[in-house]
Parts: sequence; structure tokens; C-alpha cells
Amino acid sequence: MEPIHGVRPRRGRPRDPEAEPRIRRYAVQLLLERGFEGMTVDDVAEAAGVGKATIYRRWASKELLANDAMADLFDIAIPDADTGSIAGDLRQVYRYALEFVNTERGLAVIRLAVSEANRDERTAAIYRDVLERRIVLTKAALDRARTRGEPIKSTADPVLMVEWMAGVFVIRALTGQPMPSPEDADRLVDVTLQAVMDRSTQDSATQDRATQDSSTAQARPESQLANGEFGNAPHIA
Repeated sequence: MEPIHGVRPRRGRPRDPEAEPRIRRYAVQLLLERGFEGMTVDDVAEAAGVGKATIYRRWASKELLANDAMADLFDIAIPDADTGSIAGDLRQVYRYALEFVNTERGLAVIRLAVSEANRDERTAAIYRDVLERRIVLTKAALDRARTRGEPIKSTADPVLMVEWMAGVFVIRALTGQPMPSPEDADRLVDVTLQAVMDRSTQDSATQDRATQDSSTAQARPESQLANGEFGNAPHIA
């Protein structure tokens, strides 16, 4: 049979569009169950129902697969927020984070960090990468707030903003204390805002408005007060 010009014969099975998310999902599962050392590409391939070649076509090493899978988990569980204010952004991200760490999988992620990061440099690298991604997003949120004119301190540090919350989770995991609940998001946001917002600018603006309002009230004609335009004046006999 003569080949049809311009049409290439199909070779192999069609690409599975669900393969990558499925591989990531099982990579995280095995990572949490066994740690980095115990997770193998063979086991991930078997669990995901793909060949090793399918994994290595997408990720050149187990380290890259583990990093990508964990980053994907955090991106889905704790997505970025752009609500129009720094307080709104923090509140939404904190609520997502608190919901996540109060799940079985979220707590397992924190426990893996506590138990493995100091022992295994490759595990530590995974968590550094996750934190670095969140730091980049936090810096972008601060930059957006400054552009909007919000009084963000020049000393506001996105690294510390991320690390202090991560530290709360690690300490709770180490001591066996329950994680803060999603209902604690507002309280934790207030703590962060105390560190990043220039309250003196806000207080000065509030004082200026109060002074202006007081001056306006003093300048009101007595006839307006007598006529009740600004409320009922007491009757003086």
C-alpha cells in the first residue's frame, strides 16, 4: 500500500492527559508514607499505572519529581489570593493554610518536614523550595499593596511573614498541640498586620479627619442647631 503523503502513521499509545496529575498525586502519597528515601520511581510508576519511561520523560530525577509533586500539592491546597487589599489577601491565604494543616494530609506534610528535613538534605530542599515559592507570592502581595497606596512599612519582610506562620505549624507538630483552626485566621492576620502596616500613617490620617470634623462642627451656625438640623437640642428653660 502506498503511503498517504503528508500523513504520518501513529505510533504507540495516545498520551494520557491525566498521567501527570496522577503521578504527582501518588508521588506525594508515597513521600508522606515513606519519606524521600523510601519513595522510589518504580513504586510511583506502579501506583500511577504508568511505565518508568513515562515518568522520566517528564522528570529527569526522583528529586525533581518530589519537588514538583510537593509544590503542586501546596499550590492546590493553598492558592494565592488577590482580593484588593493586603488584609484580604492574608486572610484568604491564612484560612486556606489553616484548613490544610487541619487535614490528615496537611498534618502529615508538617510531620514529614519535622522528622525528615534535618536528617535528609533532599527532603530539606523540597521544603525550602515550597517556602521560597510562597515568599515570592507574599512579596508580590506586598508590592501590589504599595501600588494601591496601602501604608506598607519599608521593613516589611516577606521571608519572616512566611517563616513565622510555618514556625507555628512546626512547633504545634513537635509538641503535639492542635493546629490553629480556620476561625483563628483573623487573629493571626492581625498579628502580621501589626508588623507590616505603618500604623502611624493611618493614625495621623484619622487624627486629621477628627480635627477637620471638629472644626466643621464649631463653624456651624447656631441657627442650624436651634432649628434641629443636626439633631434635637435639649430645651433650656
